[in-house]
Amino acid sequence: MSGGLLGFQRHRRSGRDPVLSSLVSCSLVLLSQSALAAVPRLLPSLSLLSLLPVSALVLLGTVALGRFCRRLLGVRASAPALVVFNLLFLWGVYIAFIRRVIPSLLDALINAECALLLAGLYRILSGDPGIVGNDFTYSEGVHQNVFSEAGLEHQSFPLFSRVRYCNSCKASVRGFDHHCPAFGNCIGHKNHRLFMLLVIGFVIAEASYTMCSTKYVGMTLSTQESGFESNLSGNLVISTMLFSVLQVLWQVVFLMWHMYCIFLNIKTDEWQDNSDKLEEVSRIPHCYTTSTRGSDFRDEVSIRSYHPGPTPIRRFVIYIHAYRTTDELNG
Repeated sequence: MSGGLLGFQRHRRSGRDPVLSSLVSCSLVLLSQSALAAVPRLLPSLSLLSLLPVSALVLLGTVALGRFCRRLLGVRASAPALVVFNLLFLWGVYIAFIRRVIPSLLDALINAECALLLAGLYRILSGDPGIVGNDFTYSEGVHQNVFSEAGLEHQSFPLFSRVRYCNSCKASVRGFDHHCPAFGNCIGHKNHRLFMLLVIGFVIAEASYTMCSTKYVGMTLSTQESGFESNLSGNLVISTMLFSVLQVLWQVVFLMWHMYCIFLNIKTDEWQDNSDKLEEVSRIPHCYTTSTRGSDFRDEVSIRSYHPGPTPIRRFVIYIHAYRTTDELNG
């Protein structure tokens, strides 16, 4: 279960692969951050709001160029290393330039956020997501989700009971949600809370960095009439601020999506391959024998519950129909 340095896969690799992928990732981070730093230097007349879409295009172009170069050279990068090196780069810019205009309490908070994020990344990278033994079969995982014969009780449908096989980690994971390339591990029963805390932590840390860098830019412009955009410090602060804003924009949507899935008790992996299965199950005719129609109906409800519908409205209709039909059968 141990990975390599910054370790990016659960299956074994040669000893030099993690180091090489880390070096490639570090080079890509420096390339992308340098390209972003050139935006305010080459376009000093644009406002910060106008620089945001330009920075997004430059970032996408840099990512595409890096991917092309990696394929051309036959080398691989590491997504977790990209996350770590970007975090370290922003932290370094903050310590080198921004922190001198930040109050001591806020400065301590920013540094604590970065340190906690690094600790959380190490923990989720090296931790166990909920891997089960090879003797645990898929049918056993499905049977854990079957509603009890006494009724449709929430306790019989636990949030972290599903077991799925991850092709990236080559392991079966209890409560499998998805494989997260950015964190280099599966997200399952044992690390789902840590995953959510890390996503929230990144949003808070990047929003805090944006606020502090905005304060630095404002204070510097008020004391320096011209030439700020041509300085190395000004370029780096503005570019990293724009980078943080772009990260916050998509991470907030990403966080809302996962909170929505938690609210509906849906796994990301189930949502992706669920719609066709639900349509197939919904076409099963409601014809049962008098002796077993009650249990058979609950089996159908169990299948529908394990594969929840694509919208909350449809799930609500399914459950209402389930309760009404159960009452008719028992009545």
